[in-house]
Amino acid sequence: MQWTVVVPLKALARAKSRLSDTAADALRPGLALAFAQDTVAAALACAAVCDVAVVTGDPLARDELAALGARVVPDEPAGGLNAALTHAAAVVRRTGPGAAVAALNADLPALRPMELARVLDAAAEFPRAFLPDAAGIGTTLLAAGPGRELLPAFGADSRVRHRASGAVELALDAVDSVRQDVDTGDDLRAALTLGVGPRTAAAAARLLIPGRPRG
Repeated sequence: MQWTVVVPLKALARAKSRLSDTAADALRPGLALAFAQDTVAAALACAAVCDVAVVTGDPLARDELAALGARVVPDEPAGGLNAALTHAAAVVRRTGPGAAVAALNADLPALRPMELARVLDAAAEFPRAFLPDAAGIGTTLLAAGPGRELLPAFGADSRVRHRASGAVELALDAVDSVRQDVDTGDDLRAALTLGVGPRTAAAAARLLIPGRPRG
């Protein structure tokens, strides 16, 4: 099964506020963009992915991610994350009614294409499925097969809410890069340990991160 991956990205000026203890206000938009660029680049390189659609209303993110080869869907609802994903999934399926669609977080800078392929291949066995984040509370990927509504329920405690919605929780080993989203300084350190993409590595090099190896 080939997947269209939908990546939501809020306005960069408002992104990653929980990284305030690690990145100054002036640096966080660039860091958020770097996360998204590395996430999208890895998704585009995944053998199970035929298309990546980024849903955003941010002009800089739109241009930079389109330059990587992503399709950009304007965030016309401007009603938050779940509204953006529902809108983008509908746009994708207007052009490909039988598309399998997966919502993927934009803050997975350590994402590995082969690990993403493993998750999507596992998700293809179910009408709807999701992967919990590294913290075991949230969700980094929600997948819906052909003809199935995505029904996103991202936000606080989304693991519980996606399970309650009938989506199957995927229990997979060795897919750490698909689980490791970045909301806090500790998350960023964990992603750096896994090994991040080049844009995040360059952006993180401008930060003084406690506990990060120097050299």
